[in-house]
Amino acid sequence: MTQGIDRRDFVRAGAAAAGLAAVGPSWAGAPYVRRSHAAAPLVISDLSGLAFKNGGPVNAVEKAFDLMTHGGDVLDAILAGVNIVELDPEETGVGYGALPNELGVVQLDASCMHGPRKRAGGVAALEGVRTPSLVAKAVMDNTDHHLLMGEGAQAFARHMGFAVEADLNSDRSRKAWLEWKRRVQPEYYPKPEDRARRGLEMGQEMVREGLIPERSHWGTVHVSAINAGGDICAVTSTSGLAFKIAGRVGDSPILGAGIYVDNDVGACGSTGRGEANLYNLTSYLVVEQMRRGMHPKDAGLEALQRIQANTVEKRLLNGRGLPNFNIRFFALNAKREHAGVTMYASGETTYGVCTEKGSQAVALEPLLEGSPTD
Repeated sequence: MTQGIDRRDFVRAGAAAAGLAAVGPSWAGAPYVRRSHAAAPLVISDLSGLAFKNGGPVNAVEKAFDLMTHGGDVLDAILAGVNIVELDPEETGVGYGALPNELGVVQLDASCMHGPRKRAGGVAALEGVRTPSLVAKAVMDNTDHHLLMGEGAQAFARHMGFAVEADLNSDRSRKAWLEWKRRVQPEYYPKPEDRARRGLEMGQEMVREGLIPERSHWGTVHVSAINAGGDICAVTSTSGLAFKIAGRVGDSPILGAGIYVDNDVGACGSTGRGEANLYNLTSYLVVEQMRRGMHPKDAGLEALQRIQANTVEKRLLNGRGLPNFNIRFFALNAKREHAGVTMYASGETTYGVCTEKGSQAVALEPLLEGSPTD
């Protein structure tokens, strides 16, 4: 948090500027009491849900909001929005055209939670299906399980009628992977100026050089929503860490880590370093803190503090002894208060919100000053 600015003043000013009925002062630790009467719908997302339209007229949060307000199920509405991002090849951290794993294969993770029905589904390391979020819903609707992975998830998707393609790379993602291979394995993919260079941090170096967006290195889309009747649902979809070890599963398909919903309390989702989120089950923590009376912003900041406290390995610390990675949380509660928080105010600094006034970018609240690499 930037020194000299009171967090509550920051949020009140940001909400007023955006014209949103968003965050307010923290609660005084009172037990959570859900509003029972109908109120305005609300959709929130990470920046991907605001920035990408796949050549169409609307983004993910706008699509979700429109379908909800016309009577659509909240989860179906969110999925329709997330599909826009998954199908857009310009978003190289999600779905079709996402950055592949170390073998050049796009493996996708996704999950969804339906608050009113108390049900969830997920897929991990799924290959060949452009919309893994829909396969996650199919797991929820058609099995007694919450998570399928790898070849089993692909076989299930095929049995459910999903098109399974041989390769989900776009020209752009394949070119980025080839550049990464040249840097990591110059003896196999020689490039004169990089011949002597190798290492595990080439992906982050490519981010610093502007060759791939920071959002694509940790690429994920998360959307949460609440309708007029108070139904809450959420979806997370990702290709995971760029150039990851084949078979690596991050936080996005894991309930309580990359996503969590309690219909009486609220929802939370995340983007950024998945391993930190898995270790701390942070989305669950955020929802539980909201249950105890915390505002979404305060609950999110406390979750970031938990991650910071549990990050002790030297390889994960920067020169200041702080985490050398970014991670973000997007939370809303049943009172329709919402917030986006981030470890550092660098890279992506806003999140998406859609109300009856339209979609807008709202500032993320940072825990720490500077950037992960300072």
